[in-house]
Amino acid sequence: MTRHLNGLSSLALAALLVAPALAPAQAATLKMAWSQDATGLDPQKQTAFSSIRLLELIYEPLVRLDAKLNVVPAIAKSWEFSADGLSLTFHLDPKAAFSDGAPVTSADVKASFQRLLDEKTGAAARSNYTSIAAIDTPDAQTVVFRLNQPDVPILAALAGVNAAVLPAAAIADGSVGTKAIGSGPFMLASWDPNAREVLTANPHWAGGKTGVDEIDISVLPDETGILAALRAGQIDLALLNDPLVATLVPKEQGLTLVRTPSISYNVLQLNPARKPMTELKVRQAISCAIDRKAVLDTAALGEGQVTGPITVPAYATDPAKLFCYTPDLAKAKALMKDAGYPDGFSATVIAATGEPATSEAEAQVMQAELKQIGIKLDIKMMELNVYVDAWLKGDFDMAVALNGGRPDPYTTYNRYFTKTGNLLKVSNYTDDTLDGLLNAARVTTDPAKRKDLFAQFETHLAEVSPWIWLFTPYTYVAERANVQGFVPTPTGSLYGLSAVTLK
Repeated sequence: MTRHLNGLSSLALAALLVAPALAPAQAATLKMAWSQDATGLDPQKQTAFSSIRLLELIYEPLVRLDAKLNVVPAIAKSWEFSADGLSLTFHLDPKAAFSDGAPVTSADVKASFQRLLDEKTGAAARSNYTSIAAIDTPDAQTVVFRLNQPDVPILAALAGVNAAVLPAAAIADGSVGTKAIGSGPFMLASWDPNAREVLTANPHWAGGKTGVDEIDISVLPDETGILAALRAGQIDLALLNDPLVATLVPKEQGLTLVRTPSISYNVLQLNPARKPMTELKVRQAISCAIDRKAVLDTAALGEGQVTGPITVPAYATDPAKLFCYTPDLAKAKALMKDAGYPDGFSATVIAATGEPATSEAEAQVMQAELKQIGIKLDIKMMELNVYVDAWLKGDFDMAVALNGGRPDPYTTYNRYFTKTGNLLKVSNYTDDTLDGLLNAARVTTDPAKRKDLFAQFETHLAEVSPWIWLFTPYTYVAERANVQGFVPTPTGSLYGLSAVTLK
């Protein structure tokens, strides 16, 4: 059967995506595998981890995060805020170029952010940049964001592929999402959806020569099959999601597991717009009934840490101090009775096949735990692209999710829990307290005051329980001995593949 994306067959799409230059003969090729394919090619709109991991190798933002979550140059070589905090000036790297050879200019940056801020685009992280009131381009290498208020987290918010700079020409002709023209270390030579991607080195990348000339990625839904391919030498490196598989890697001769604590979080999202989750006491009862440590230990072999809403070490507090983080069935049953549901109710929880790999197991553990307070939970597993569509529409009673963490709690949660958040349909919840605390932290420059604001935010969010935060996982990269130089990050970024070499 021919696969289709946005009305294009995979064969037609592959023809559109052919890069302007092929890898040279005898090129060094990194053979790689992962279990989930990208769901689309528009970097400003994608939310699935599998899409982001591919696109961050092709596109670049103005700045990026290093392995210690510091903001470092990407397209911009330097930047500065004005004294009043109301303008942010970027000086672009004059060597920055797209994979078709065209230079990256201030006009491309301006067009990219005008597109991103247009609500019709449906950009995934739009709410992070709404302080940008105007964009000036005094010359080809200078961009000035004029802000309508001081915005402390905006610089870190710019350090991700959802803020990628796109060619102004591609925006004008509507080809974003069908042609992958970026300024990153690699370019997309071919894509057979749900089967294979081939990336070749971008000869115009300002970062210089990549460590390998080509990355050949196989999409293998069964991670035990990925491990077998590693063991047989058919692939060099693999991105693993399932801790049940990852924990077997150290036992395999010649293989190394790169295991990195993540600031992403596994969560049970309730939908407070649907009865009976509209009732505070029902949501709190669910929080009190769920044993987060049991979910972690059973579904993920204990590979992670129980977490509150804030996962960044600089701002995180002790989750044991949050509402009902010690399971309390008696309290849960009393809350259900007070809410008018002493016998419970029925609901459906959606989960994506393979993202996270533990999603079905998490759902099963929570199904058993919620049964103790009369909640009959039906588990509905979905293919990732179907799940993402339902998730973005808020079309669920409950959802098992793995959401990305950010170095600043504001950029993690303003999309969901402020009144102007562009993903408010996903959370279906905000209140004056959450909105006020987040927006106060946005403009507050004192680090101690910001930490206190976020502590108040986290305490309140856990108490009103629109979501039930579970645990932060690990990210896993398994590699053979011939792979050298990969540097992991707490965000799970694979940008480090640009420096990988093969011995």
